[in-house]
Amino acid sequence: MKDLIRRKRDRGALSREDIARWIRGVTDGSIPDYESAALLMAITIRGMDKDETVALTDSMLHSGRILGWNGIGRPTVDKHSTGGVGDKISIALAPWVSACGAAVPMIVGRGLGHTGGTRDKLEAIPGFRTDLTADEFAAQTRRVGVVIAGQSGDLAPADGKLYALRDVTATVESRPLIVASILSKKLAAGASGILFDVKCGGGAIMQTREEASALGQELVQTARELGRNARAIVTAMEEPLGLTIGNANETGEALAVLRGEGPPDVMALTRVLGSAMLVLCGVARERHEADARLDSALESGAAMQRAEAMIQAQGGDPRVTVNISILPRASHETKVTADRQGFVTAIDARALGMLLVAMGGGRERKEDSVDHAVGIRLVRKVGEPVIAGETLAVIEARRDAPDWAETARRAYSIGDQAPTPRPLVIEVQGR
Repeated sequence: MKDLIRRKRDRGALSREDIARWIRGVTDGSIPDYESAALLMAITIRGMDKDETVALTDSMLHSGRILGWNGIGRPTVDKHSTGGVGDKISIALAPWVSACGAAVPMIVGRGLGHTGGTRDKLEAIPGFRTDLTADEFAAQTRRVGVVIAGQSGDLAPADGKLYALRDVTATVESRPLIVASILSKKLAAGASGILFDVKCGGGAIMQTREEASALGQELVQTARELGRNARAIVTAMEEPLGLTIGNANETGEALAVLRGEGPPDVMALTRVLGSAMLVLCGVARERHEADARLDSALESGAAMQRAEAMIQAQGGDPRVTVNISILPRASHETKVTADRQGFVTAIDARALGMLLVAMGGGRERKEDSVDHAVGIRLVRKVGEPVIAGETLAVIEARRDAPDWAETARRAYSIGDQAPTPRPLVIEVQGR
């Protein structure tokens, strides 16, 4: 390992055998965290070429079991977001797409840095299990048509260990590490098609369009190199998605989407991604047909029924689909008020994501627990008018929190004129 760390530090390339040996050591525990952390940092600083990235992805993929879906009777498709603040899309998207005729075996992660994790959000539902075994994951996919769970110990286990280590070693932003992490678990879940939602902006890991576009292209190319159909959509993450930040809050907002009642940006993005998934896996031939299927599943209630079946199958309380009050909620509310009149010109999503972590809603260390009840409700979004003293947001915490409210107030920018609206979808790749 010392030789590998030195070589990568000095801009050298790692061979497929070097990478395979490292990943075996990560998987069986023979390589300590401090050595892996050093190599992760060297990779973050020096990067990896295409062959190294493919080799790392392949080694992480083959560190455990790989599922297959022969005989399932419907096409399989998955989606992955690179992460953003308020991104609760998967919770509604997976059952909605499944209700349209696809099977959606979805492996998700916990919060990473300032971005939330779908796994943490779903665990806000009383009793909901994300720690399924590979056999349970496979059985539920076949029986229910949709499953959202964390990595089991035998599905890409190397990624599970490195994912937690990256979160606390300032190595989250490395593109080859992101590609290998995402693809190893997604390919292990066995879906024939994968859609990538690559977030772009101040609240995302990739902050510029160039970075996000490059990541999307690398994800699609690496997936295709390893034999899977793939597509990427670059979407905006300058301000938080929706009107809530926090695990329980976001789960409730996602379920509202399946009643057709979600915030406009969450509804729109869920529909765009759902349509792309249905076309990618062949359930629909083109977007108009996909949109019609999504409309039918929403209006008939089939999408919410599929979500209820998924929640019940994973031990969660299915009443949450009609009564979100069973989700935990912190008791103290502190208002965030505007200090002047004007228009909201920007909201610093990253600052609000880090605020949630400080409130206990995310992790500063990999062993930290998460408080599902704390959160931030956004009363005003970018482009909306405000007057001095009006509520911009509400802090939901375990105590009165004027200090956290002041942090949130500083995340809002207010100007004299409304900004020009920005598109939610920035770029589509891999058509």
